[in-house]
Amino acid sequence: MNSRIITINRMYGSCGRQIAKSLGELLGIHYYDNELLKIAEEREGIPYEELIKVDEKRASSWRYPVEDEIQMEKKFRFEPLNDVLFKTQREIILELAKKEDCIFVGRCANFILREEQNCKSVFLYAPFEKRVEEIMNRTSADEKMAKMMVKRMDKQRKYYYNYFTDEQWNDMEQYDVCIDTSRVSRKQILLMLSTLYENM
Repeated sequence: MNSRIITINRMYGSCGRQIAKSLGELLGIHYYDNELLKIAEEREGIPYEELIKVDEKRASSWRYPVEDEIQMEKKFRFEPLNDVLFKTQREIILELAKKEDCIFVGRCANFILREEQNCKSVFLYAPFEKRVEEIMNRTSADEKMAKMMVKRMDKQRKYYYNYFTDEQWNDMEQYDVCIDTSRVSRKQILLMLSTLYENM
């Protein structure tokens, strides 16, 4: 693979999506986040609204995560849609990584591309209270709701990653670069990551 790839895993509220978008604009390359769902929608014929419900979530042991009408279609009947989406996104990530320089946000991309030399993995994090403050500023949530949102999203991402990779999502030894976004300015983070990209 000659393409240069950066993968970004992130704690909720650490501004991972915004940083990925800004980095893509700075480098002139595409960043893939929810766009992966759009491609999966076209490929599998599953409505985007239903894919959102299972994105970066592991399957429940007790119930299907989406409408029975879709889950019970013949081609999905025996496999939770979470698993279908993971496999589809894995295929898309591998295909895109062969074709272009780009940035992937979440979706176990660092694990999927772990054997690729021209791929650097990044983990963005911040203290819990800083992330709660960020979510309060970004949304209309009060402090209690913001705390619940941060805990819930981190739990979902952790369970998803651990389930599909058999690794630990927040094990920093898995990543090439780990950054506390509350202690480093956005400008400095972009400089660090663009330097990482340019020197691959």
